[in-house]
Amino acid sequence: MRRTTALAALCAASLLTLGACSSGGDDAAGGAVTIDYWLWDDTQLPLYQQCADDFHAAHPGITVQITQTGWAQYWQNLSTQITAGTAPDVFTNQISYYLQFVQNNQLLDLTDRVEASDVDLDSVKPGLAERWVLDGKRYGLPKDWDTVAVLYDTEAAEEAGFTEQELSTLTWNPDDGGTFEELVRAMSLDSAGRTGLDPDYDKDDVVRYGYYPEWADGAVGQNGWGNFAHSNGFTYSDDEGAPTTFNFDSEPLVETATWLQGLIEDGYAPPFDEQSTLGTEAVMTSGKAASTITGSWTASTYLAEGSPLDLAFAPVPEGPQGRTAATNGLADSVWAGTEHPDEAFAWVEYLASAQCQDTVGEAGLVFPALSSGTDAALAAREAQGYDSSAFVGVADAGETFAIPAFANAAEVNTIVQDAMQAIAQGADPAQRLAEADAAVEALFE
Repeated sequence: MRRTTALAALCAASLLTLGACSSGGDDAAGGAVTIDYWLWDDTQLPLYQQCADDFHAAHPGITVQITQTGWAQYWQNLSTQITAGTAPDVFTNQISYYLQFVQNNQLLDLTDRVEASDVDLDSVKPGLAERWVLDGKRYGLPKDWDTVAVLYDTEAAEEAGFTEQELSTLTWNPDDGGTFEELVRAMSLDSAGRTGLDPDYDKDDVVRYGYYPEWADGAVGQNGWGNFAHSNGFTYSDDEGAPTTFNFDSEPLVETATWLQGLIEDGYAPPFDEQSTLGTEAVMTSGKAASTITGSWTASTYLAEGSPLDLAFAPVPEGPQGRTAATNGLADSVWAGTEHPDEAFAWVEYLASAQCQDTVGEAGLVFPALSSGTDAALAAREAQGYDSSAFVGVADAGETFAIPAFANAAEVNTIVQDAMQAIAQGADPAQRLAEADAAVEALFE
């Protein structure tokens, strides 16, 4: 889930008013069409602008106008514009919101157009294309994929006595935390220079926490608790397809949440009120924490030359049920209300092409859905000195689990996230998660 708080917009009419950017219109002079396209990642904006320029050169009658908005505001604005009937023709879609759009008839069925096109779904990373098909109808074309890994401070890990090999084979369990908790404790440091392994460690005077948990992570926990819980046997639902019953009150998740709460209580992870005003990037690059879990799309942020700390990635630890890293893939979808469905699909088809995905991949920021795009990204990262093995290794080994799709996504995300944040502040995990599960299931009654 590519999070960024920056706000930028390439909109000729207005840089601030998204409504002025929506609902593509015809050029009065020559009947040319403007397609409005929305995305949320500011780092990828220049890459897709290049794709838009190349597309326009091949289709002079179609201009793509791009609007970029930060993650949280993106979905709020999109929901508002869809309700108002002024949504963008094409937008970047995320699986956790997908079912809600489909069930509200807000996405254009692309099935026939894709079948009649040159779109090469056989070259897409396995499993991605199928996620955007429901009841035999396709509602998006894959654009990229991702997974997560442990980001750690190499100097802190070395001082803790952990080799690179040991970091690549960490274990975890909810009882004693396994070798992962040993690492976290050994990297925790109080103002007197004592680590979390010292009986005299002062949890009330910590200068560096061993682990930074992500608590603003919706109902999935992609960048934190979801990976631990899934490796402990947790599944979001037992339903196939669009779930209406959930397992947020199940023992594997309660155990995971209890363990995370314990890290805070013991001074190995920051209190929620302390960390809630900071972002992961600020905490990690300032040295206030020595490890966290984050996504493959953040590699350039942490590994770029000039970074204040020497950071690296290791695979997520292996839990009682094996190593399981969250994986996701974005897609481009067409709004059902577009006035220009053919032109909108032409742009989506180009976004799914090797021409565009290779262009995006050459920057090394993300892994495009097409194999050629991923190869380009890996080559770029290698040239930049980035080690992608922690991400690619778990994906190649099948040690990943797909982020689920929920209807009523906004409400589900809010309910579960509020519960996890309450637990971070000391609430009883079993009680709070039982309440959350009941509230989520009530949405589907």
